[in-house]
Amino acid sequence: MSHKSVLITGGAGFIGAHVSNELLEHGYRVRVLDALVPQVHGPIGGRPDYLDSEVELVIGDIRNSQLLSRALRGIDAVIHLVALVGVGQSMYQIEEYTSVNNGGTATLMQVLSAKPVEAVVVASSMSVYGEGLYLNADGIPEAAPARTLDQLRAARWEITDGLGRPLIPVPTPEDKTPALASVYALSKYDQERMTLMLSSAYGMRAAALRFFNTYGPYQALSNPYTGVLSNFAARVLNGRAPLIYEDGRQKRDFVSVYDVASACRLALESEHVDGEAFNISSGQAMTVEEIARRTIRCLGSRDLEPEITGKYRVGDIRHCFADISRARSALGWRPSIEIEQGLDDLAVWLEGRKASDRAIEAREELAVRGLMI
Repeated sequence: MSHKSVLITGGAGFIGAHVSNELLEHGYRVRVLDALVPQVHGPIGGRPDYLDSEVELVIGDIRNSQLLSRALRGIDAVIHLVALVGVGQSMYQIEEYTSVNNGGTATLMQVLSAKPVEAVVVASSMSVYGEGLYLNADGIPEAAPARTLDQLRAARWEITDGLGRPLIPVPTPEDKTPALASVYALSKYDQERMTLMLSSAYGMRAAALRFFNTYGPYQALSNPYTGVLSNFAARVLNGRAPLIYEDGRQKRDFVSVYDVASACRLALESEHVDGEAFNISSGQAMTVEEIARRTIRCLGSRDLEPEITGKYRVGDIRHCFADISRARSALGWRPSIEIEQGLDDLAVWLEGRKASDRAIEAREELAVRGLMI
């Protein structure tokens, strides 16, 4: 059992609370720094009821270097989760996303440069890949070209090569060249690279975990930018059909937050791992329509059907799902929660909860700004 102290930035959120639980179960002392932003925690704020009572909560902004310095006193390692989340929203809240995600990470690394810790684990994102990896008709990897506006307006959703032949999506490894399609993706890549680069310079072990679509208890059900599965759940809980963009056949990869939490701990503890990025997901491709239907079933609303909108959001990609072999071999990590078990667990947590369905509001915001076709 460990007796080390870990600071989790953004630790009062959905993923952070589960990481806290994982660390406490393995003997760590846990301190959390979180600004409790209203979009995630509601207008009233205050300590979330799901955050373990053993967690020391420091309320404040990571960009406040004096507060951050105090929060880091006595700390042996950092798990850096602070980030504004949302591809669409990042395309119009440009300054705020860049300030919190990029600037907050810069502040953290500035403070750590003066007093380094043993290790830093930073949350990155599948969004850094843009489109996932594709093979051409000859079975050779090929970079996916950006879909044109004319193509999208004509509802030709799939990625094709220069001759119009469809490219075949395959699991995406960590060495796939980044293709940053949104301000959010740009900021996550900046968080990742800055953390790994400066940790190396100041003698701190570091790892970046590229989370794919994470789901589970404690998700912010009233934040329309927090993730596709929670958005679907919020709609279903209000008796409304999940809204699906494009044709619903785009493929994603969904991972239980319990598996994400164990990956964070293992990355912290793996002394031979340093300076690498790891995909953290189930390694199982699933269409967005399928996950919508499974969400409807698990919440017992069988009379609902997903609504295929045929709309496209600027910054969205077609297919991306993970190759997780690097995390398996280097971290000794493997996902343990199958999608049905994970959805059942989510359904139990959702019983009796209210969710503010803001999907239409978010869609209209994008449309007004010309970010939806």
